[in-house]
Amino acid sequence: MQQTEIINLLIQKRALKLMGNRFELSVVSDNEQWGQQCIDIAIAEISRIEKLLTTFSDDSQTNAINHNAGIAPVTVDREVFDLIKRSIKISELTQGAFDITYGSIDKRLWNFDQTMTSLPDKATAKKMVRLINFRNILLDEEACTIFLSEKGMRIGFGGIGKGYAAERAKHVMKLNGVESGVVNASGDLNTWGLQPNGKPWTVGIANPDSSNEIFSYINITDMAVATSGNYEKFIMVDGKKYSHTINPRTGLPVTGIKAVTIITTNAEIADAMATPVMIMGINAGLDMINQMKNIEAVIIDDNNKIYTSKNIKINTPI
Repeated sequence: MQQTEIINLLIQKRALKLMGNRFELSVVSDNEQWGQQCIDIAIAEISRIEKLLTTFSDDSQTNAINHNAGIAPVTVDREVFDLIKRSIKISELTQGAFDITYGSIDKRLWNFDQTMTSLPDKATAKKMVRLINFRNILLDEEACTIFLSEKGMRIGFGGIGKGYAAERAKHVMKLNGVESGVVNASGDLNTWGLQPNGKPWTVGIANPDSSNEIFSYINITDMAVATSGNYEKFIMVDGKKYSHTINPRTGLPVTGIKAVTIITTNAEIADAMATPVMIMGINAGLDMINQMKNIEAVIIDDNNKIYTSKNIKINTPI
């Protein structure tokens, strides 16, 4: 931390595993006890959301919806209903590149471990993703119910859940009086206020060829940043890297793009938009982003060429 005229302010931090991801919560405060209490409040909120959305607990509302797929509608909390409703809107916006029914994919198709030495053929892959279709999520606004119309369908919030949790964590900490902080949800960041030195927060964008290295920095405040890349989970087949990001239309891995970074005002949107831009491809993805307000994208292709939305200029080579 740089020493400036605001020398009595410190950053209180805590890192822990939540929602299957490493979260690090930071609060700017000269009172360590108060700062840690605010972090406790944020952790409690993230844990509450995890219980609602997890697929690893039989009594979660997500699993209740999945267990009743093709059988009956399930009454859910309005919060869960609204998150699913927003997810469907993102699916419509991205023409299905984002789809919370991704959980319907046949688990035999992809396991992304060392035992996977070949790709499935196109016909097999297409058959195994047949249940992925956000249009088969039926909402009843008045009854607050969710119904998956096809037996075997499953929803999951892996593409939006941690962004939603980061947004809620920021919200509850601000309600408690935290004027500056960062919620880092496994590399997806939500920031507000300023650093103790009075400057914006500095966020590093990872080099997709080496996630421990940074290829570019941006200074932000009251903004969220999320990155989707093929450096986290992949397989090698015949010397070629295949990302764990699967196109829900084809069942085959996305190729051509190493990483997509989304910068916007809301962590939920940032989290949800990174993967679909990767699936849509450079031209279609940037065209969509350029038509939206308060959102920007940085894309790195397989040849390390950098593409950006219209309001971003990056000159830093990898």
